[in-house]
Amino acid sequence: MNTMPAAEEMIVLGKIVSVHGIRGEVKVYSFTDPLDNLLDYRRWTLKRGTEVRQAELVSGRVQGNVLVAKLKGLDDREVARTYADFEILVPRSELPELDDGEYYWSQLEGLKVIDLNGQLFGILDHMLETGANDVMVVKPCAGSLDDRERLLPYTDQCVQSVDLEAGEIRVDWDADF
Repeated sequence: MNTMPAAEEMIVLGKIVSVHGIRGEVKVYSFTDPLDNLLDYRRWTLKRGTEVRQAELVSGRVQGNVLVAKLKGLDDREVARTYADFEILVPRSELPELDDGEYYWSQLEGLKVIDLNGQLFGILDHMLETGANDVMVVKPCAGSLDDRERLLPYTDQCVQSVDLEAGEIRVDWDADF
């Protein structure tokens, strides 16, 4: 079956980066925290460009900063090599419910970032994990204050509110910084 549910119902949780060993296992970069949470999902939709495949996870383990995964029916190293660069998607409905005030990064991406004076900094393009705290990468857009890309900390001091319905994040941040 090479069909995929509607795009807005799927979320990328990882990416196959290469093969591992000779038995058809694949190395996976996980976007989950902790990284082995990806192993909680047994049915994966794999997507690379317009190509879509369905896969079933048989087993997996953490190895360093990646996962090594065994997929059902994938037993050959050369065939496994053809799985490189596929993103791993699961239905959003399978993700755990979050507490109030917690968000998945995918929910934040695309929101307008506005300071306390009502100035539009731009659109949250993506998030970065730095170790100390997550960082919002805000890119300029139509109507934004200027053409600067900004890196803002995703902290309680900076982020004052998130309004998914309005599509905006209010921040306490100096426009000149």
